Amino acid sequence: MHMTRRGVLLASMALSMTAATPAWAAPSAAPGRRLAVYYQTQYTNGTYVSPLGLTEHGTGTTHVLVAAVHLNDVNGPYAPVHLNDDPPQAAKFAPMWRDLKTMQGQGVRVLAMLGGAAPGTFQRLDTEFATYYPLLRDFLRAYGLNGVDLDVEERMSLAGIERVVDALRADFGPDFLITLAPVASALSGGGNLSGFDYERLYRDRGGDIAWFNAQFYNGWGSMTATRDYDAIVGRGLIPAAKVVAGALTAPGNGNGYVDLPSLTRTVGALRAKYGDFGGVAGWEYFNAEPGGPTAPWQWASEVSGALFR
Repeated sequence: MHMTRRGVLLASMALSMTAATPAWAAPSAAPGRRLAVYYQTQYTNGTYVSPLGLTEHGTGTTHVLVAAVHLNDVNGPYAPVHLNDDPPQAAKFAPMWRDLKTMQGQGVRVLAMLGGAAPGTFQRLDTEFATYYPLLRDFLRAYGLNGVDLDVEERMSLAGIERVVDALRADFGPDFLITLAPVASALSGGGNLSGFDYERLYRDRGGDIAWFNAQFYNGWGSMTATRDYDAIVGRGLIPAAKVVAGALTAPGNGNGYVDLPSLTRTVGALRAKYGDFGGVAGWEYFNAEPGGPTAPWQWASEVSGALFR
């Protein structure tokens, strides 16, 4: 699972539609390799962490995934939608939304990561869809996001996740990016945190799923070699074009960190083996090696060299 998700206890938010829907429109979801970066820690030691370094330094980053959005009990003490510990319209997030809008104007697509380690979001969508889906839909519209990353780390029915996918596609159209973030083994017939069968989901809704940000860490897979990625593609169902390899960007972000020389070697091997290799996703931005908190964009720059050269 993603180990450093915040707001496990406070994940919620009453959606106040104070943010106007941006005029910017999502570009077409063109095929090709992705270099995606999860952006969950927006503040460290009280200092804002801007994602703009990813574009200012020409890292080749194609997608930023803002984490983590949660849906909480509408009858509980907290507002029903939260971004980490606060409602997304909180003043602290104003510079983040501004910077992300700038990046969108530069061609980077911005998605919201929904769920993760904090429980409840997908249980609510599964059992009380009519109450909770509109909260998600309105949030995505309010901030002009290009897509949503469904990180289901709790039990959910196949019918429930398909209903969410269907509603998103109907409401946002063909260019809206719908991704999922299963543990890597869930795509090769192994361990799974989500409750439903991803291969069945792909058979049913593969045309609506842009790709999977598969988690190759925390014991569910590894990027030390191509073996675990090969195990997914080798099953002959989900193509390499729709499998983005998720890796940790720093040792403190989970278990199974792969150092950059080893990671880039594996990325290069996958690029050579699969002409349609889907790309790489890094968890997470703020402390990514080798630059660490002072230059976290360097991780993306290093991976980009192996991914796109």
